[in-house]
Amino acid sequence: MSYDSNPDSPVTPPTAGAKATHVKVAVDDDGQRIDNWLLRALKGIPRSRVYRLLRKGEVRVNGKRAKPEQRVASGDDIRLPPVRPVEEGAPIVRRASTSMIDAIEAAIIHTDDNLLVIAKPSGMAVHGGSGLSHGVIEALRASRPRETLELAHRLDRDTSGLLLVARNRPALRVLHSLMRDGQIEKRYLALVKGSWDLGKKTINAPLDTEARQSGERVVRVQASGKESTTTFTPVDFFGARASLLEADLGTGRTHQIRVHAAHASHPVAGDDKYGDREFNVEMQALGLHRLFLHAQTLSFEWPGSHKNYFFSQPLPEDLAAVIDQLNATRKKKVRSRRR
Repeated sequence: MSYDSNPDSPVTPPTAGAKATHVKVAVDDDGQRIDNWLLRALKGIPRSRVYRLLRKGEVRVNGKRAKPEQRVASGDDIRLPPVRPVEEGAPIVRRASTSMIDAIEAAIIHTDDNLLVIAKPSGMAVHGGSGLSHGVIEALRASRPRETLELAHRLDRDTSGLLLVARNRPALRVLHSLMRDGQIEKRYLALVKGSWDLGKKTINAPLDTEARQSGERVVRVQASGKESTTTFTPVDFFGARASLLEADLGTGRTHQIRVHAAHASHPVAGDDKYGDREFNVEMQALGLHRLFLHAQTLSFEWPGSHKNYFFSQPLPEDLAAVIDQLNATRKKKVRSRRR
């Protein structure tokens, strides 16, 4: 069975035991990631189930296995496997709490007809999944049910800072186009282990973002991986102990900054996946209880209007306090040497 999808209506998925269906991608969905397209199309199917379908190769685009980061094009033929509207044993998806909705609304630093810009707190996922029933985008949709809100990009749960949300489908396509063309400049602040002696350094190391270790997703530098570049610029030094760096993303791969920093032998403080355990313990003693990675600035020009956007968000209090501790320790050592 085959039919065209309507971007304003969910697709009725074939139920278990039925045959697979084929859906044509509508013009308004051109350029959307396949995982987001499926989440919109298959209403009632848990996010975890959607990603499982993709991992198993049960979703196909023009006859080929689909990948979560793949983008669909107008007219693409999407094969949907038989699925249940609600997976047996799946947790009930709960509405975002009022306190979470209030926290996200309070974190909005810019709004216009096309965009919301959020100063995302650390510890808050950008979307539900992996045991979480909701995140930033679900809270925003609960708060603004009449809007068509979509994440323009993602931040790791423990990463704080600037997050772009599109308020309509055309705006999402514009933002995705700008990102694909490298026209959105994203810069982060990261505290890393040791004294960074590489100056301004571009790490050009391809990343395999699909690797698994003990069932958990990990990202590795691998020759067969996707092109990935990060430019690190030193901002401050704290002796041989640590360095504060600015990271400018040339590409936007999963865990890119963390993996590239570790690849350069300067892992990010508080990184329990790619970091250094002893260094993390040392930083915990200074009050660091999460990943020291902060999305500090975003800048781009909106096509056609020539309107320039620039957003900046200072270090949150918990990270600034760690820097204060490092500065205090550095000053003590300087005074001690002078005596």
